[in-house]
Amino acid sequence: MDFKVSFKVNEAIYLKDPETSELGKQIVKFAIDLIHELGFENFTFKKLAFEAKTTEATIYRYFENKHRLLLYIINWYWSYIEFLIEFNLQNVPDPKLKLKAIIQLLSHELPPSSGGVEYNKKYLNQIVISESSKVFLVKEVNEINKSEVFKPYKDLCANIASVILQYNADYKFPKSLSSTLIETSHSQQFFIKHLPRLTDIELNCSIDYTCLFLENMVLKVLE
Repeated sequence: MDFKVSFKVNEAIYLKDPETSELGKQIVKFAIDLIHELGFENFTFKKLAFEAKTTEATIYRYFENKHRLLLYIINWYWSYIEFLIEFNLQNVPDPKLKLKAIIQLLSHELPPSSGGVEYNKKYLNQIVISESSKVFLVKEVNEINKSEVFKPYKDLCANIASVILQYNADYKFPKSLSSTLIETSHSQQFFIKHLPRLTDIELNCSIDYTCLFLENMVLKVLE
């Protein structure tokens, strides 16, 4: 299922809101494609300008540097995931089924967009798995955090934590478990693809391996 959605990303991240112009949206779209293709280290505004048929100077009017652009992309993604979770859980009363639905969403690759969403969701998902830690594992993280640029991620963790408490109201570490769930889903998906010996995928050969592992981990902790 595809959704045509837009989100208001924290204005501290950008110099000019890319959602306010077609060129701005194209810059973000091509940035997603290039970061997925090249990796964040090899991605440059010069390469982006070529793909978007614009100039580096124009891109710098939107984003101060490529770290801020990555932060924008990651924030957009977390807002989208929170939207999907709220949409998928709206008619699910059972907390256990809610947790399973959340784990299912977090542990599976998103399909490519069919046109409703301009940004490639499959690429976004893969960028978040391999690159998202680079937006907060930086020396300046405390200063960056003052602008509340990590709020979409924190809100998502808080929402998952609320479902955890619905399942077990006495559990003392819901936020820690929710952030662990998200980060573990990333690391397991990355390891399966690139470093499989850091997982047990050979003994449990299944496309749902990450989902099964996370369900086992979370539900046993809560039970």
